[in-house]
Amino acid sequence: MNAAAAKELPIGVFDSGVGGLTVLKALREAMPHEDLIYLGDTARLPYGTKSPASISRYAGQATALLQQRNIKLLVVACNTASAVALETLRSQMDPLPVIGVVEPGAAAAVAARPAGRHLVLATEATVCLGAYRNALVSRDSRAAVTELACELLVSLAEEGWNDGSIAESIVLRYLSELPDSAREPDSVILGCTHFPLLKGTFEAVFDDTVAIVDSASTTAVAANELLDELSLGREATGGGNLTLLATDGATRFARVGGQFLGEELTWRDIEVVDL
Repeated sequence: MNAAAAKELPIGVFDSGVGGLTVLKALREAMPHEDLIYLGDTARLPYGTKSPASISRYAGQATALLQQRNIKLLVVACNTASAVALETLRSQMDPLPVIGVVEPGAAAAVAARPAGRHLVLATEATVCLGAYRNALVSRDSRAAVTELACELLVSLAEEGWNDGSIAESIVLRYLSELPDSAREPDSVILGCTHFPLLKGTFEAVFDDTVAIVDSASTTAVAANELLDELSLGREATGGGNLTLLATDGATRFARVGGQFLGEELTWRDIEVVDL
């Protein structure tokens, strides 16, 4: 395939469900001219409760389907899959590039607050894997990292309860579990792809001096830079096309996904596929 044809290929994005749509939205905003294919493995969510072997297998199957769609870049918009299977997926996709959500978020936090105190808000699975801690410390040995599982915030995001007193009270309740030494962080990393929807709540709860690091937007920036580096960026000639795939539940995917993307979707907009 020649270089001009390669530029016209779509970017593939996958997640275990709808959370990765925050990454998809950020990609569309950063690169509105690129074609995008999103796959939510909704039949087998959440990945976080599965064994590493199962997560790697599921992620590999999702990647294989997107490979069949002739993508030029894979974005792993799932914190759990990024933590467990990223290197395996890079081998599977070689020589095509693969980017996850953990590394860009960690890099942005370290750049914003060198030698800082970083608070990672994530799901229980991501906290247990310690992916953000490892990524932060590998970049800055002086970093102090605290990870906090905030599982209920996933449900808030999917219900659309993203701001107001209820959301703020729940965030504050989680923060009350932290030791005193971790309650005044320099950065807060939104380590779950659902959490960018609650960014306004986090900004209301934390002091203005705290850097709120959104892994969705940082991943979009990193993906854009990578395409430029590899000369794979599509020429900016009009808006790109969007294809939405799910492995189950097109109706629910459309309802919740519409909230994440900020536009109305119906089940007809979702192609149900089998992995």
